[in-house]
Amino acid sequence: MSMKTRGSSKAEKNRAAPYSKNDVVSLGKSTITIGTTKYRDTNGGFLLIDQPNEEKKLPQIEEPLTDLSKHECESCSQPFIKSWLFDKFGHKCCDRCKEDDEYKLITKTEAKTVYLLQDCDLDKRDPPLKFVKQKNPHNARWGDMKLYLRLQVEKRALEVWESMERIEEEKEHREEKKVLAQTKKYEKKLKELKMGMRSSLYNRTKGAFHTHEFGPEMYNEEDDIYTRTCLTCSYEESFEKM
Repeated sequence: MSMKTRGSSKAEKNRAAPYSKNDVVSLGKSTITIGTTKYRDTNGGFLLIDQPNEEKKLPQIEEPLTDLSKHECESCSQPFIKSWLFDKFGHKCCDRCKEDDEYKLITKTEAKTVYLLQDCDLDKRDPPLKFVKQKNPHNARWGDMKLYLRLQVEKRALEVWESMERIEEEKEHREEKKVLAQTKKYEKKLKELKMGMRSSLYNRTKGAFHTHEFGPEMYNEEDDIYTRTCLTCSYEESFEKM
């Protein structure tokens, strides 16, 4: 027991004086500064080296990206996270507003005839327009129809034609050309019909158009008809007079 007591006394003596005679000692309320080292009294019989409190830098936690996934509907200005039109066409419109006439879908044929667009305008020009496929309602054996968002088709038409007025002017121009072509076709058929009815007026031996030059008329009292003969081709024509 005496050995433990002497050992404890020696340790306490070392803890009580952890400095040399040459060190400058200053006392605070709960600290002791020896030389350049500061010790804190723990009130438990020993001293601890006092270290200044360093602010611990906590790792920065990135905010969740939930707000970035929200979009504002261009029709009602209400926020939404997901919608059919945004998923299929990339257009910011919520599902509540997608039934408006503004967001109707049109076929590829309608896009080409109404807005005078070509296949390359829809599928090749950057960025290519998005579309959805749908079974043809007229015949299931036919290929799937491509449906485009009309609003996006109109925007693409303005990129190509610059204005709706130019589209209407081009439509009128094409209609005039169509009518003119139909008129020429009709006139050609009419001419062929007349030429067929007047086939007797052609000189088939020469293959050229021939106009008859008739001589004097001859009257047949018994049949009550008149006849006349061409002076150049011997064509004879019979007719009655009222």
